[in-house]
Amino acid sequence: MKGWVRIPALVAVLAMLMSPMASAADGPPTVKLSKSQAGTGGSVIVTGSGWRARALLMILICGQSVPSSGVTGGTNSCANADGRAVTTDAEGRFGKKLPVAEPPVPCPCVVHVATVTGAKAEADAIFQVAGHAVEPLPAEPAGGRLSVLTDTRLDGTSGLLTWFGAPPARTLAFTVGNVGTSPVKNPVFQVGTSHGVFAPQWEEQQWRGTIQPGRKARIELPVELAAGAHGDYTVSLKYGGKVMAEQPWGVGRPWGVTLFWILVCLVVPAAVFRVGMAVVDRVRPRQTIRRRGLRLPELALRVPGLKPRAEARHALSSPPSTLPWFTPDNDPGTAGRLSAPYDDSSTSPTTPTRKGPP
Repeated sequence: MKGWVRIPALVAVLAMLMSPMASAADGPPTVKLSKSQAGTGGSVIVTGSGWRARALLMILICGQSVPSSGVTGGTNSCANADGRAVTTDAEGRFGKKLPVAEPPVPCPCVVHVATVTGAKAEADAIFQVAGHAVEPLPAEPAGGRLSVLTDTRLDGTSGLLTWFGAPPARTLAFTVGNVGTSPVKNPVFQVGTSHGVFAPQWEEQQWRGTIQPGRKARIELPVELAAGAHGDYTVSLKYGGKVMAEQPWGVGRPWGVTLFWILVCLVVPAAVFRVGMAVVDRVRPRQTIRRRGLRLPELALRVPGLKPRAEARHALSSPPSTLPWFTPDNDPGTAGRLSAPYDDSSTSPTTPTRKGPP
């Protein structure tokens, strides 16, 4: 009985020991740098933990940013050409060597790490690019400020034309609230679409209306991809230079286009073949050559061991239909006679006749 009592106690102790580990794993992801400053041409080792297992991350050096406010200018303020991609291990950790490059805007700078696919997660670490200009952060505009209150959603479905390669279209729907002190009139949003690890292509869209302080509004913005687009896409929403939300979008392959090309590959060669045969049949010369020689029944009789049929023997034995002495009679009364001439007198052929005086 004592052994059975000890088992629940051991289970409780293990749960208490693993609870800090679980809480640490559930915390926000972190980023650490091997050094806080380096010049252009150097490198820095970036390590992280607490990320999603087997997640694809993008590491960038961004300017005009601090960890508290994030990357205010979006990826436009980052050295995108010198970024690096890395995949976390089964425990959500990673380590990557990042070359140091100057961002397109002045510092303060950070090393920005963000997920490329899946659930959105990001983290920043302070970093100083030696020799790069440093300027104060741009002041936030006073007045109204918008914040996304609900998750974004893509409304709409694909029609028959999309199955044949028409541009896929959806409506990005979300709810924003004015957390500032002044109304926001006709806000201009930026909607971007990205495919895979490529950077989003932004497009400005203006929403007509006024959002009073402390009020919220339902925003719907159209989103359209290029014709024939398919695969995994990400729709991003930006306002005031800051990415506010991201929404994945899986676009099916336009199988109607594939079916069309299969039919073209089958029908066009068949039509060309038929046209070519018709042209050849019309162009080739018509030659009528009679071949002279032995007829088949005669040949069969001359070949030893080959027995001709009864019809062939009868055809050979019967005389030709046209006799030398046969001349068609034009008399209507004798139209049905088709034989040699004969004597129609009443004198018997056996009775001798004498010529001369009686």
